[in-house]
Amino acid sequence: AALMINRYVSLGNRLTTPALNAIGTKYVCLLNATELNAIDTSSLKTAALDPSACSQTTKDILYNKAKRAFSDQHNSRAYYLLIKPYLGGAPGIDLKALSKDQVNMDIETFTKLRKESLLDLTPAEVKDLLGVNLSQLKTVQNESPVREWIHKQKQSELDKLNVGLSGGTPDGYINFVTPKFQTPSSAPLGAVAMVFHLLPALLLSFVMMFVLS
Repeated sequence: AALMINRYVSLGNRLTTPALNAIGTKYVCLLNATELNAIDTSSLKTAALDPSACSQTTKDILYNKAKRAFSDQHNSRAYYLLIKPYLGGAPGIDLKALSKDQVNMDIETFTKLRKESLLDLTPAEVKDLLGVNLSQLKTVQNESPVREWIHKQKQSELDKLNVGLSGGTPDGYINFVTPKFQTPSSAPLGAVAMVFHLLPALLLSFVMMFVLS
């Protein structure tokens, strides 16, 4: 299949809707960067593709193409449903904008978002993005990338979601890095112990000498 697609594109053919539908979700992940860039942007309007199982590079390229293809629908309620299969390549700034549209993203789509993009979201933005599906966040709290997102948030902010998430950073917590010292030998430890043992007597002698002088 990969050889046939490569041959088709190398002959100068564009990947239009009929070609994309022939490739379908089963083979879309086989496309390399050159072939992905050969996709006619407008053809994504009617092609049935789901690149969620593809490499991040593939998802990124297809998302940018899909965003341009559906740009005329950006302010409509249909935009989310059109762009949904390609959201695995969406940057954080686009997800933040989408959270304002009350799209009620399903949890399966949420867990397939690009990790860096998800980590960029605040708890309030996640709440707005998931909407009525927010309670399902609890069921995937131990799965990546949700687990990493939880660890990055303050626990007090997670508590405001009222879905029982745990694992956030406690308020006022500071992550100190403990320096690694070489373990001293028993001889220096003994010398240090002797100094501390004699210190009160030495100080007393010093004070007495100062008073009597």
